[in-house]
Amino acid sequence: MDDDTRSRRGPFWDVLAGRAAPPPAAETLGWELLHVDPEQGVIEVAFLAGERFTNPMGVVQGGFLAAMLDDTLGPALVATLPDGHFAPTLDLHVQFLRPARPGRLVGRGRVVRRGRQICFMSGELLGPDGEPVAVATATAQIQTADGRQAGSRPR
Repeated sequence: MDDDTRSRRGPFWDVLAGRAAPPPAAETLGWELLHVDPEQGVIEVAFLAGERFTNPMGVVQGGFLAAMLDDTLGPALVATLPDGHFAPTLDLHVQFLRPARPGRLVGRGRVVRRGRQICFMSGELLGPDGEPVAVATATAQIQTADGRQAGSRPR
């Protein structure tokens, strides 16, 4: 981890620097950071889809794939935010392209457009062969830690 990563603050950076525990959902999904560029608003992460994620057909259940995409797109945005801000997902649209088998899946996400309060992201989830198994778009709302929308005045 470089000095720039250690000096950044906020939930995303605090987890990477070991100042905070990873979110339980990320641990369940086997989340692993591969690359992040906050200036470009891009991220690449890996997930470990275990057998416990499968449906009766032996493929990864779509809800887990959607969660992986949400845990790709959200961090792409959160990595760009200042300390004291977060961005809950308002909308997540997932398209399943083909079955995903248990194993390592790679998520690639990017911030498409970031406004003062509303942001748009897109991404894909790749199978072990490097081909997409699902794609997604999402909308998130930037908020402060006290629950106010970013850019709004305190009441």
